[in-house]
This record gives sequence, structure tokens and C-alpha cells, in this order.
Amino acid sequence: MPWSEETARKILTQRLEELETLSRDSRSDREPVTLDQQSVGRLSRMDAMQQQAMAQATERQRLIDLQKIHAALKRVDEGEFGYCENCGEEIAEERLKIDPAVAMCVKCARGN
Repeated sequence: MPWSEETARKILTQRLEELETLSRDSRSDREPVTLDQQSVGRLSRMDAMQQQAMAQATERQRLIDLQKIHAALKRVDEGEFGYCENCGEEIAEERLKIDPAVAMCVKCARGN
């Protein structure tokens, strides 16, 4: 499939749907920990709290990724996709193939 804005839109939309599904499916993992009467030990509670914290951290990263994807889709809609938000130069196609949500060229991302 040749690389184009439509290809990018398709990949970004697919990834958006995947992240939204993961978020929906993991909602219960992020809810407050309830005491399980079958396993009332301190280690069981600690394990449940650790799993909850990991699920919450994963969701925070997922929300960041969703924001990046929405911004990339907006750039596609506005005809700005593939250009660095910082310097305006074209972003390398290989970089976009790896992550179509990137907003900066390698040089600007590195801070050079």
C-alpha cells in the first residue's frame, strides 16, 4: 500500500479504535480496590492496589496516545500532515511509517 494521507488516516483511525477498546475493556481494572473477603491478607490487598496503579498508569499513557492521534488526524484534515510542527520541514516518510502520529522531524524532536 503506497504511503499517503489516506493510508495515514486509516492507520491512525485503526489505532484510535484499538486504544478506545482497550480503555473500555480495562475500566474495571482502574476502579477502586475492594476488599475480597476470600483473600483478606495484606499481600492480596497490596497486589490488588499494585494492579490498579499499573492499570491507571497504562490508561494515562493511553490518553496521551489518543491525544496525539487526534492531533495527527486534525493535521491530515487540515492538509498539514507530514510537516514538522516546529520548523515546517517535511517529516521523513520512514518516521511517519513507524508512527504516523509524530508531530516533529527527528532534528526538532532531538532539540537540535
